[in-house]
Amino acid sequence: EEITKAAVETVAENTSDGVVAPMLFILFFGVLGGFFYKAANTMDSMVGYKNDAYFDLGKCAAKFDDFLNFIPARVSAVCMIAASFFCRLDWKNAIRIFKRDRYCHASPNSAQTEAVCAGALRVQLAGDAFYFGKLYHKPVIGDNMRTIETNDIRLANRLLYGTSFLVWGIGSMLFLLAERF
Repeated sequence: EEITKAAVETVAENTSDGVVAPMLFILFFGVLGGFFYKAANTMDSMVGYKNDAYFDLGKCAAKFDDFLNFIPARVSAVCMIAASFFCRLDWKNAIRIFKRDRYCHASPNSAQTEAVCAGALRVQLAGDAFYFGKLYHKPVIGDNMRTIETNDIRLANRLLYGTSFLVWGIGSMLFLLAERF
């Protein structure tokens, strides 16, 4: 159950970090913008608060990544709510949980899409977790309306693809409109 929950959380968070944000940076700043974004995001993944040797660099990378993801995380969440409607998931609950739990995370951005995903799937994400043998207390995201199951990984992926398709479609229309004028 914990592995499934971690997989769903990873898909939800990476909908923004790994897919939508790079698409937006490429749309607005070209290929170099996408490269710049992914470099900063990867730096956060590699050294963000990881150990004492790189603590200052890691803190800087994490804060810069939070800054770069501020708008993309919110765009991702709104598009994920729309995608939950098209994917025939519980979009009304996605809105409710998003409004309530979108700030229930140490990062200002991570819970944005995790809250939508938890609501759409009607499951509870986050909460207490062990990292390297140490228990960390974290707030829960979503309501425990049902037990999370392995099929929820597939549903979270469907939500990721639906969100990506919506962002790609909206971005394409904006690009074509900009070309016209």
